Amino acid sequence: MSFGDRFFTPQTAKALLSWRILLAALIGVAAGLLGMQAGAAIGLGLAVYVATVLAAMPGSAKRPTIDPFTLSEPWRRFVQSAQRSRSALHATLREASDGPLKDRLNDVAERLDDAIVESWAIAKRGDEIDAAIKRIDPVRLRSQLDALRASGRDGSADAAVESVESQLASAERLKALSATTADRLRLTQARLDELVARAAEVSVGSTDEAIYEHDVDNLVIELEGLRQAVAETNEIT
Repeated sequence: MSFGDRFFTPQTAKALLSWRILLAALIGVAAGLLGMQAGAAIGLGLAVYVATVLAAMPGSAKRPTIDPFTLSEPWRRFVQSAQRSRSALHATLREASDGPLKDRLNDVAERLDDAIVESWAIAKRGDEIDAAIKRIDPVRLRSQLDALRASGRDGSADAAVESVESQLASAERLKALSATTADRLRLTQARLDELVARAAEVSVGSTDEAIYEHDVDNLVIELEGLRQAVAETNEIT
């Protein structure tokens, strides 16, 4: 979270209109009574107020540790590719000339870092989905279903067949979700690679910086949406 993001939060608003105002006033009055000049006493009170409000603001969220080797394929490969893209981007920025353009590109790089964190979260969820499919074990269930159907049909067999079919249907839905997620992550990775390549053009002023920033923001928003979509699925068993 940037400072602006942290400032414009309910937590900060509550801190601004809290006992901190009274504390600052009391300190200012006490300082004045002890002989401090009025301006200095007021400044001290304000400094205490600002310091206590800043202390109450939400902290900057730490980026998660990304370890692709905790994931299975293809999710590991997606994360490793994103990490390579990040390394290439920061190499480009190190070679860029100092100045306002480089400063703005560093801000854009922060957004692309956000995109890589989103990719990591999506890949972890995709790995969880694949693990859930393995736990369901569709091959075993199909074999069980064939055996139930061959054993004849009575009330208990019908219930068992229905249960196995329901589990297989869940596995198929999860497989479809995994495939869709992988396809979308593969596409966003291609776009990330493109944006990293374009960063070199932006760094020398040969392409429109505003359009580039807009494209970066769009990628991050798309990844945020994908991450939320796969996080909300309730079929992980």
